[in-house]
Amino acid sequence: MPQSLVKNYIHITFSTKKRVHLIDKNISKELYPYLAGICTDLESWPIQIGGYTDHIHILCMLSRKIPLMKLLEELKSHSSGWIKKKGLKYRNFYWQNGYGAFSVNQYGVEIVKRYILNQEEHHKKRTFKEEYRHLLKEHHIDYDERYVWD
Repeated sequence: MPQSLVKNYIHITFSTKKRVHLIDKNISKELYPYLAGICTDLESWPIQIGGYTDHIHILCMLSRKIPLMKLLEELKSHSSGWIKKKGLKYRNFYWQNGYGAFSVNQYGVEIVKRYILNQEEHHKKRTFKEEYRHLLKEHHIDYDERYVWD
């Protein structure tokens, strides 16, 4: 019987609604493993998850069984519900409506892992908006600024 062999590395990023700084060190220690669990449940094996106070980066191998949009729906809906139960501070937590997803060559996996691990240092110099615009430019993605942010 023929096999379906797939290996799609995906770098996903999305922010909190209006880039509100709600992902503090306390919540991130639990959030990153929680997101990894969602990825694992959907056979989209997590490689590195991290971020900063207003956004998330996920590097995973996308399952051949589910569309990318389904993975994003599950990640966002389950994690936002989970975060809202973490205390009054988080009761109005929401993720932005959109997201960025970028393919990663297998030889670039280590570079993206280091990039995700270095978010705190990286954001001493650049906001998420600047970072996201750079990623879009780097991947030659045309966009209309009016529809990128919510």
